[in-house]
Amino acid sequence: MSRPKISIIGAGNVGSIIALQAAQKELGDIVLLDVVEGMPQGKALDLSQMSGIFHFDAKITGSNNFADIKDSTIVVITAGVARKPGMSREDLLKINAEIIRKASENIKNYAPNAIVITVTNPLDMMTQLAFKTTGFKKNRVIGMAGVLDSARFAHFIAEELKVSSKDITPMVLGSHGDTMVPLPRYSTVSGVPLTDLMKPDVIKRLVERTANGGAEIVGLLKTGSAYFAPGTSAAIMIESILKDQKRILPCSAYLTGEYGLKDVFIGVPVSLGANGIENIIELKLSGEELAALHKSAGIVKEGIRSL
Repeated sequence: MSRPKISIIGAGNVGSIIALQAAQKELGDIVLLDVVEGMPQGKALDLSQMSGIFHFDAKITGSNNFADIKDSTIVVITAGVARKPGMSREDLLKINAEIIRKASENIKNYAPNAIVITVTNPLDMMTQLAFKTTGFKKNRVIGMAGVLDSARFAHFIAEELKVSSKDITPMVLGSHGDTMVPLPRYSTVSGVPLTDLMKPDVIKRLVERTANGGAEIVGLLKTGSAYFAPGTSAAIMIESILKDQKRILPCSAYLTGEYGLKDVFIGVPVSLGANGIENIIELKLSGEELAALHKSAGIVKEGIRSL
């Protein structure tokens, strides 16, 4: 029986971390694809040589040819221009739109049965563009955002409370960016809501830091953006799909009436299994939380209209 095929379009830092994690977890054989000649091949060779240390059997190859993604089980799109200091996610929109269109057209041609995970920013808009371009069913096009945003929120909570991050179950909805909607009352520490453990002003500070999590790293690195946590977040999604784990994870999904929203990709909790998004979970939101989610979705729709 052949192993699942995982193709990663964009062999930069994020793509490389996804490949590393997928290989270590032995999720399938991996194709690293990039337009830069030699780069994906070199990274694939370097990663392959780790198999003697971590003892994985996953085959990792590098390519500059889209034909090599043929018959992929999962295709992850990380290709795009990285965010620079002072640049908003929306500034990236037009630059990355053409890259996503080209990648999506090739996925449609070479891997028509694949599940697509987008990582490229502005995340929700790029996911919607991939969905429209491929013409795939809504369950097979998913954006990686909420897993990363929730991980950032969890880290800040663990730091603040001086507890193990293993005991934290965070929940962040909305667009991946400045208008994300962290939900403190649905975020728990060993089952105890965050609202019972922290004062409102402390929660507000952590929520704001989470929303600016990517920008904070960009500001510190100065020459790039985050990749360890984003790459690992995508790998967790791949694992849930390929192992049919049906984990409940916040992802950017196409809504058709859920939360009172239609025809837009936005971060919501979903069940991820062998068919991609198997179920969208509708949380009971307060008026304020729902308004924040609708505001977030409105910004995504504006960006899509500009395309």
